[in-house]
Amino acid sequence: MKWLIFVLDLGAALAALLASVLWFRASRRRVRRVSYREEIDAADLNRIVVAINRAQILNARAALAAAVSALCVALRFTCDLLRL
Repeated sequence: MKWLIFVLDLGAALAALLASVLWFRASRRRVRRVSYREEIDAADLNRIVVAINRAQILNARAALAAAVSALCVALRFTCDLLRL
């Protein structure tokens, strides 16, 4: 059963790495600031909405990867407790 513990450890590490990469990518893109004197046209509004949507998608994927990592760690601890 050592292979099971190895697979769980590897899965947890890879999922945590994936989550950190996705959150880093989500935080890299900045939305262009708009001055209160500036008139917002359709292109500006579209750019803002697309940036927010892309960040939300990356954040959702990162949260899922973090949940998978936590699940792998929980299963690993369960294996240790049950002496598998």
